[in-house]
Amino acid sequence: MTAEDSLGRAEDLLAKLEAARERLESTDDPNQAIEVLQELADLAKQIEVELQAARQAAEADAADA
Repeated sequence: MTAEDSLGRAEDLLAKLEAARERLESTDDPNQAIEVLQELADLAKQIEVELQAARQAAEADAADA
């Protein structure tokens, strides 16, 4: 896995996060808001994992250079 792969996945997840945020802003249903908040939390965790993977891959590439 390369840093670019991880960053690409993080960008895709950020787009999903933005879409979920927009859904949260547009709902008045408390139950739906809770579901969207959980989705936002899950997406944030996934983004963090991808960014950590990108950082590790970049550090490995730098060490090899």
